[in-house]
Amino acid sequence: MTSQHLVPVILLGVGGVGRALIQQILARRDYHVSQYGVRLEIVAVADRNGACVAPQGLSESELRTIVEHKAGGGYLADLSFGYYQHNVRDIVDLEAHANTIVVDVTATDNTFDALLLARERRAGIVLANKLPLTRPLEKSSPLWQYPRLRYETTVGSAVPVITTAQRLAASGERIERVQGSFSGTLGYIMTAIEEGMAFSKAVLRAKELGYTEPDPREDLSGRDVARKALILARTLGWKVEMADIRVQSLFPEEWATWPLEDFLAELPALDADFFSWRNVSQARHEALRYVAKLTPDQITVGLEFVPQTSPLGRLQGTDNLVEFYTEYYDPQPLALQGRGAGVEATASGVLSDIIQLALASSSA
Repeated sequence: MTSQHLVPVILLGVGGVGRALIQQILARRDYHVSQYGVRLEIVAVADRNGACVAPQGLSESELRTIVEHKAGGGYLADLSFGYYQHNVRDIVDLEAHANTIVVDVTATDNTFDALLLARERRAGIVLANKLPLTRPLEKSSPLWQYPRLRYETTVGSAVPVITTAQRLAASGERIERVQGSFSGTLGYIMTAIEEGMAFSKAVLRAKELGYTEPDPREDLSGRDVARKALILARTLGWKVEMADIRVQSLFPEEWATWPLEDFLAELPALDADFFSWRNVSQARHEALRYVAKLTPDQITVGLEFVPQTSPLGRLQGTDNLVEFYTEYYDPQPLALQGRGAGVEATASGVLSDIIQLALASSSA
């Protein structure tokens, strides 16, 4: 019989990525045991005000009930084996130890104290949530300096952008610039416009497909791309703050405070501008893209016209593209391309981070 290294997992967040992660852990459990001798046991799952906890591991039946219940819009506290909680730090305090892996797939900054506690307990930490890593460096440095942190999916979903950046930084190779399309959501919208779809319809379609955040303004404001650029820059060793990044929003600033329904209803007012930009780009044999550009001196994110024949110009759908121009990769960059949106791909990347941490722990 294959020996098993049992790894307790605390899951913070049961949205689309969290539910997909639970399903992937269950579907691949036998594979992980046979291939690596690692068995992941989900001992706690928490949403914004509830939790389900089982120190020996939630059963497969309970986990499938959680997935179904949350997909239907329910709360964990309403389940027969759930209870109310208003601070996920308490869940980490209850269940985390050095062998545990705490996984944050939320989109909130409210998990930060829980993650610091996980660090104190020497637990592994896996993040899909970008917010803890984009706090001011003075506050977020305990996480950045923690060797048992993994955060691959914060930039590029399951595309290994972070791993590549870490390897380049570790080599001491001079990084001259990084550029690309860091948002599968905005990539989808831009190519939909290119194919003749109105901007407003492209946004609504992306939302229906689950490509956008629950509030698409997180994507359309450029904030999400800016956070990815910040995380990537910090991974490369650049001391950068969010205020240092120039960000172009795709909607007027005053719309940011409107109720979501009002914002979505007003989107058609922007269609004419995007049709005009599309016509200009086509007349110039260029493509309209939302581009991030990083150098040690400046980071910008916003709309750009790029040659249709360039890698960015040829990019389609939700694919991300990241190009590293370095001491040895210039003029031809080191390029990474792949699916950049969708909960399944992100969950797969999170699961890979969990297994890597588990293996490092078992061999230590």
